[in-house]
Amino acid sequence: MASSKTLFVPNNTLNPSFISSEHLRSQFRSGASSLTLPSHHRKTLSVISASAGEGEKPTVLISEKLGDAGLAVLREFAVVDCAYSLSHAELCSKIALCDALIVRSGTKVTREVFEAGKGRLKVVGRAGVGIDNVDLQAATEFGCLVVNAPTANTVAAAEHGIALLAAMARNVAQADASMKEGKWQRNKYVGVSLVGKTLAVMGFGKVGTEVARRAKGLGMHVIAHDPYAPADRARAIGVELVSFDEAMSSSDFISLHMPLTPATSKILNDGTFAKMKKGVRIINVARGGVIDEDALVRALDNGTVAQAALDVFTEEPPPKDSKLVLHENVIATPHLGASTVEAQEGVAIEIAEAVVGALKGELSATAVNAPMVPPEVLAELSPYVVLAEKLGRLAVQLVSGRSGIHGVKIIYSSARDPHDLETRILRAMVTKGIVEPISTVFVNLVNADYTAKHRGLRISEERVIHEGSPEIPLDSIQVQLSHVDSKFAGAISDSGNIAVEGRVKDGIPHLTLVGSFSVDVSLEGNVILCRQVDQPGMIGKVGIILAEQNVNINFMSVGRTVRGKQAIMAIGVDDEPNQDTLKKLGDIPTIEEFALLKL
Repeated sequence: MASSKTLFVPNNTLNPSFISSEHLRSQFRSGASSLTLPSHHRKTLSVISASAGEGEKPTVLISEKLGDAGLAVLREFAVVDCAYSLSHAELCSKIALCDALIVRSGTKVTREVFEAGKGRLKVVGRAGVGIDNVDLQAATEFGCLVVNAPTANTVAAAEHGIALLAAMARNVAQADASMKEGKWQRNKYVGVSLVGKTLAVMGFGKVGTEVARRAKGLGMHVIAHDPYAPADRARAIGVELVSFDEAMSSSDFISLHMPLTPATSKILNDGTFAKMKKGVRIINVARGGVIDEDALVRALDNGTVAQAALDVFTEEPPPKDSKLVLHENVIATPHLGASTVEAQEGVAIEIAEAVVGALKGELSATAVNAPMVPPEVLAELSPYVVLAEKLGRLAVQLVSGRSGIHGVKIIYSSARDPHDLETRILRAMVTKGIVEPISTVFVNLVNADYTAKHRGLRISEERVIHEGSPEIPLDSIQVQLSHVDSKFAGAISDSGNIAVEGRVKDGIPHLTLVGSFSVDVSLEGNVILCRQVDQPGMIGKVGIILAEQNVNINFMSVGRTVRGKQAIMAIGVDDEPNQDTLKKLGDIPTIEEFALLKL
């Protein structure tokens, strides 16, 4: 394993949908002793500055406005070309002469841009958090590192959230517009007090935490929902962690700070609004897509939601005739969360330092697509990398969400000497599986430990030596989450932790243990876990319900501890069952609990 060669591996390289993953796995399954890469993968960060020519400064193209402080950092090291408002064709034309590109949200860095770079483009820096406008897959295929600036605008976003909160409560925008029309309507714009009101902070990351601190200073009672937030960190600032439903039903104000992921898309919808206290007020400085905007208009019209203050929208800019923007009970701002002089300068410095560091060959904690792993290690561990991520995804979905995650323990069972087993990438992929489902953070080998630390995840590793062939790197991987509540009681092991364990069989990851129950199910598609009374006919009952709903079963396994007592059925399904199907499963009298886990 003492190889000087390194390989850029994207955070989703080993996801079956990624273009190069089959190339990697096919070589592993064929017994290849080394890994052969496509030509566009044969690049390393250590030679990233070579293309500018020996002794020459690299060229950095900046396509959108960047603060002077950031420009100063760049000019000390590189030739800086500020070319704003480029068309896509103009960008593709210029990029072949550049070693790095810095963008904000307006420039689309597509596959065509990377192709036009002809191998010289080594770094793309996104001056901000979101990287929706950068084709990460193409970047990785062409050996281009992508970095962002995730921390500099935290305070600015939190302050804007508080500004919207106060302005909405006191009808500042509406009263100002009325005054400018020559009116004096004191009785119409009577507001509500913030003191003593309950604010639910949905997403207790950096921005959410800062909003909570400020709201406490205003005399508000603050609760929060975030499945990853440690309860002790919340308690330290006087915030109570609650379930999603409790946050929705008990709050006077709801402030959104969650990322836009498949799990959070339109999470505020007709059903969610129906659970809220009548007259609730909504603030959103996160992502527009987390709200079903048509449903919000209906909730405003029927009085469920008294007011909304929005800085972000599903479509930006929103249509001029948007019913939501034009609604009399809505305050709208044009995505100003990070728009302070100080935040813009901070973002400029942060992204400039990340780009310069990358051009020098240094690793960055804000890299979003490029862990570095010796190719022979990756070739050997590739199926276990897939297993590690999926175990992380399974484990976090079993957490109820009230207590947060305090500790993560990864147990590797192997016949090898502990010094001959490289586990950094496995630890990184467990972290990725735990963090990514409800986060905008892209986890890889470069930033995994950094991400875990800043998410409050205390990750420990243990190696258990067993008898067997050292030719096989791992017998099993077990992931334990300690001091957490589980929404599926059967997943709690004898030690009191949520525990899931898996093995690789014929190159395919399998789930082999849930809590104290042994199972065997291929980790493909989705998994349904059912805890039931151990009696004949259960497999048939469940199978019939799924078959009637045209849900295909790809794997099924039943594990039990004592005959005739309790058992866990693990069912691999190709498609996600609908709510009606899940209800029918739950209505089977002998099924005590069940959970759908998405992979």
